[in-house]
Amino acid sequence: MNIQESETAVVLEPAAPANAAVVWLHGLGADGHDFVPVVPELELPPELAVRFVFPHAPVRSVTVNSGMSLRAWYDILSAQDLKRQDETGIRDSERRVRELLQDQRAAGLAADRLVLAGFSQGGAIALHTGLRYPQRLAGILALSTYLPLAEPFVTEARPERRDTPVLMCHGQFDPLIPLSLGRHSRQILQDRGYAVDWREYPMQHQVCTEEISDIGRWLTGRFLPTPPVRR
Repeated sequence: MNIQESETAVVLEPAAPANAAVVWLHGLGADGHDFVPVVPELELPPELAVRFVFPHAPVRSVTVNSGMSLRAWYDILSAQDLKRQDETGIRDSERRVRELLQDQRAAGLAADRLVLAGFSQGGAIALHTGLRYPQRLAGILALSTYLPLAEPFVTEARPERRDTPVLMCHGQFDPLIPLSLGRHSRQILQDRGYAVDWREYPMQHQVCTEEISDIGRWLTGRFLPTPPVRR
């Protein structure tokens, strides 16, 4: 794959013209390079020709980190009370991610050839944005994360998009985002008719080899059969 870097993202282009794309959001304090090494481990069939877009979150002050400035999709106001949420920051990141998805559509990819993925804080934005997106995406991949702004979600989610595939993966010993919070988020979605593919792994706040293999198989299922390349 050809790696292209800019101030806003790291992009991995397949050898053939892309006919699908994954927009993958990193976690708090990381950047777009974080999950680049995972791509070869997914072992996707080369004929899928998947483009990977790893955007960099903006640098902002994070309250729970003593106000330190680092890359974050939104501020975290309290590590204990998740009802105190940075709604402004979350919705600003939603707007940014919608623009990223629109860039892929402008490049010739239909919405149902796009997967929105994210880890931890990035996964929260993937869920928040993907579940509100007006068109059906190929899928939403949410790793070690939770559903933010759960109360507004009840009225803002699009019932006609309940057919969007959702894969949620979580570590059983996660000390940062407890497994119970991930399960609660899954239950909120299931109660509203979303068919969530839920996976747990004996790990902490991280990814593991078994999980990466499961993600690779899930992505392959989202993108097969491969449509004709648009020219």
